[in-house]
This record gives sequence, C-alpha cells and structure tokens, in this order.
Amino acid sequence: MTDQPQATAATPMPQAPPAALELDGTDWQRVSPKYIVVEIVGYLIFGAIMTTAGFIPFWVSDWAPASLLGIALGACFLLVIALTPRRVRAIGYALREDDLLFRRGILSQRVTAVPYGRMQLVDITRGPIARAAGLSELRFVTAAASSGIVISGLPAEDAERLRDHLVAVAETRRAGL
Repeated sequence: MTDQPQATAATPMPQAPPAALELDGTDWQRVSPKYIVVEIVGYLIFGAIMTTAGFIPFWVSDWAPASLLGIALGACFLLVIALTPRRVRAIGYALREDDLLFRRGILSQRVTAVPYGRMQLVDITRGPIARAAGLSELRFVTAAASSGIVISGLPAEDAERLRDHLVAVAETRRAGL
C-alpha cells in the first residue's frame, strides 16, 4: 500500500493553482506602423534641442572636455531612436470579455488588465505630429488613481470606435463606485 492520498468521488484531489495569465491565445491589436515615424520625429526634435543645450558649456568655456556632455546626449538619443521601431511594435491591446489588456515594453514588459466596469474617463488626444499622420492617443482613467492607461498610435477612426465601444461596455458593467 502506498502513502499517497487516493482520489475518491467524495474527496477530489487538490488542483494545482491556476497558471499565470494566459496570453498566448489573446488576439492582440497593434498600433499603426505610422506611429514609428511620429515617435522618431519627436525624438529627433527633442534630441536636437537637448544635444545643442549639452554643447553650451563647451561653447561658453571653450574647454574641450565640456563637449563630452553634448556628445553623450547625442549618442543617447541616437540609441533611443534606433530602438523606437522595436518598442512601438511591442505596444498592443486586446479586448476581452470582462477587461481590456494593454501591453508595452521590450526588456521590461508590462501587461495591464483594466476591468471595463472600473473605467471612469475615456479621452482622445492628438498632438501636432500625430495629427499630421492621422493618428490619435486614447487615454482612459480608472477608479485607481495610478492606473491611467494611454494607447498611442491608433488611427483616428479606430480610436473613436474604440472609445465608443469602451464607454458603452463600461456603462453596462459599472462597478459600485
């Protein structure tokens, strides 16, 4: 006879805890590839301004080592620009039955699940570069103060359609607030 417990109809075997969040079968929606251009243009403008500012100590003092600040800033912005396409391709969202999943990140990946009933505000914004590319940014705030989610790089029509869908579903599933 073994010392292992036997399963009977009256005493079922304990089940293993549920696996981590299953994301393999999730139908992820990606942001527009145009968003890569929007991000790169934004980083080029900001990078040019900051790199120029980094060279000011060199121009003022004419001390050669002071130019290293501008060189380092320029190199950092070039690295960020080189990683931008991969970072944008990692952004995605999925509409599930009870919540919206949002993911982002290359090295440190983050997946956020937001229940529809906890959404309080859904907003669409368009910056000047994104507007020129026909893209929008969908922002929504939940009942938790620190859980504002931003999905950037959505085509304007998709952002409006998603906003309307989220508002309609959130109204039907409103949690007791």
